[in-house]
Amino acid sequence: MARPPVAKLMDYGKFKYENAQKARESRRHQTNTVIKEMKLRPKIDSHDYETKKGHVVRFLKAGDKVKITIMFRGREQSRPELGYNLLQKLASDVDEYGFVESAPKQDGRNMLMVLGPLKKKTEARAEIKAERDRRAAERLADAEAERTEQADRRAQAAAQPATKKRRGPADNLDPDIDLG
Repeated sequence: MARPPVAKLMDYGKFKYENAQKARESRRHQTNTVIKEMKLRPKIDSHDYETKKGHVVRFLKAGDKVKITIMFRGREQSRPELGYNLLQKLASDVDEYGFVESAPKQDGRNMLMVLGPLKKKTEARAEIKAERDRRAAERLADAEAERTEQADRRAQAAAQPATKKRRGPADNLDPDIDLG
C-alpha cells in the first residue's frame, strides 16, 4: 500500500507461461476418479454372479469405484427385496477389496449401489507393478534354470561314448530301389 503505488514491469509472454505452468502443476496433483458400472438382474444365475463379482473385484483392486445396477423388469419390480438381498450379498462378498459408499436405493426400474476401493489408485498401480515385476523376475529365474539344465544335459551327452547303432535288415537296402 505504498504511495505512489508500486507497479511491476514484466514480459506478458513470461506471465502467461508461468500461469500455464501453475495450472499444469495443479492438474498433475488432481486425482481422476473413474466409476465403472456393473449391471445385474435379480434372478441372476450363480455362475454369472461369480463372473460379475470377479469383474467387480478386479475393478476395486485397480482402485476404481464401482456402481452396481440391478435392473428390474415386469413383475420383478414388485419384489425389490430380491435386488436388495443381491446387493447385500455382493457387498459382503467383496468387503475385503472395497466398502459400500452409498447404500442401495431404488431409482425407477433400477436399484443402485456404489462401492469404493479400500486402496487408492496410486497404491493399486504400485502394487500391480510390483506384482508384475516379481512375476517377470520369477520367469527369468526359471528360464535361467532351464538353460543351465539343458547345458548340463548336453555336457553329459558329450561325455558319454557314442554307441554304435545296430543295423537291421531294412538298413541294408538301397534307398533308390522302389519296393512298391
